[in-house]
Amino acid sequence: MPNLNFKVITHIMGLLLLCNGGFMLFAGLVSWYYQDGVSLQISIASLITLFIGLLLMFFTRHHRKEIQKREGYIVVTFGWIFMALSGTLPYVMSGAIPSFTNSFFETMSGYTTTGASILNDIESIPTGILFWRSLTHWIGGMGIIVLAIAILPLLGVGGMQLFAAESPGPSAHKLKPRITDTAKRLWYIYVGFTFAETLLLWAAGMGLFDAVNHAMSTMATGGFSTKNISAAFWNNNPLIQYIIIVFMFLAGTNFVISYFALKR
Repeated sequence: MPNLNFKVITHIMGLLLLCNGGFMLFAGLVSWYYQDGVSLQISIASLITLFIGLLLMFFTRHHRKEIQKREGYIVVTFGWIFMALSGTLPYVMSGAIPSFTNSFFETMSGYTTTGASILNDIESIPTGILFWRSLTHWIGGMGIIVLAIAILPLLGVGGMQLFAAESPGPSAHKLKPRITDTAKRLWYIYVGFTFAETLLLWAAGMGLFDAVNHAMSTMATGGFSTKNISAAFWNNNPLIQYIIIVFMFLAGTNFVISYFALKR
């Protein structure tokens, strides 16, 4: 039996951490824009994650550029664990959720789009942290592995084994012959739906920040909100409820079906 290609596994782990750190940095920019007082902490968390990711990629840059099914399962399993561990940093460093156990629970709930939360007063949480919380939902909704597959060709690594290991069910449907093209198209649909829902919610009377967060949460079919009573906060505006319902339906539909529908 051939040995596991540990270098390519570690290299992809570094890539995942780079992606996660980049998303964190975006949350830091949102925090800075709203002047919520935790932009520095989120930025430091982002830099730590980026640094570790760069180190892993640097020391495994001479990896054998092939990945088999076994490596695919290992990357998917440990990839989510690494993502969740690094995702706790903004919570812990900002003091929004000082307990590591609670931070890990909140982060894992976000990435797995479970929607369970240990927070009692969501509206007291800094804006940047709320954005990061919703962002973990959004990342997990499509899957960071699918994002990685879209950019793996830059590293000279194929992604079919990762796609097969990540996809639920007995088979993984491809839209295009190349798996990277499939991953890119899935992300185009995901981002497009998120952008469309954000605009519609904003036009219906929801604030822009709330619209972005609820669009990410809806598309992830998760449930994180920026309000203590969630979407019930807008019960006096039925149009907002209807928009969320429609996009919940779209988000719960297989994106392969959405793709062919958009292609007519």
